[in-house]
Amino acid sequence: MRRLFSGLAAGSLAILFLAVAGQRINGQDPAPRKSKPPDSLGDQYCTQTGGTVLKMGPAYGTNGSNPLRLSGSQDFCDYLASDQSEIFVLASTLYTSQPSLAALAYYAQVQPGSCQGNPASCYCTLLGGSDQFGGTTGAGGGWITRTRPGFVLEACIFPDMSTIDSWGLFYHSANIIRGIDLGTVLKYPDPYDRK
Repeated sequence: MRRLFSGLAAGSLAILFLAVAGQRINGQDPAPRKSKPPDSLGDQYCTQTGGTVLKMGPAYGTNGSNPLRLSGSQDFCDYLASDQSEIFVLASTLYTSQPSLAALAYYAQVQPGSCQGNPASCYCTLLGGSDQFGGTTGAGGGWITRTRPGFVLEACIFPDMSTIDSWGLFYHSANIIRGIDLGTVLKYPDPYDRK
């Protein structure tokens, strides 16, 4: 199975691009829209396994002083370690017992190829995901939350909509654990034979 995923990563999977329209009214962000009840099974599982649920929304222009908050939101599980490193995973990706591209990418630990620019974003793209909003412009984009002003999450979104922290994924490929080893909490177990 590892060879299968590596082959897929080496090939070109369709890159997912979020095309979500957002609008501002008199310079103010519109009210956030509800996505799912805060007591979803993924959210409950996140807190039971030591994580914190953060409702995050997509935003464009995060490199500037006034990012445009886009429509929608998702619940991410944030695992924070005592060394202050952290990793984020979409609550639904964490909770599913079925395979997902994000979980397979995490478990496979495919070695990064050569890229220019942001290594985590490049690694995500090499695996068939995308964490870019608006292409490769300098405007920037990512996931933000009202509870942590100024924080922007680069989340690697795969074609099956499974999602994981791009930097956590990149560091894990080099056996560096940020936050928590997701292999201990993902409901989908590691399918690769490590013998």
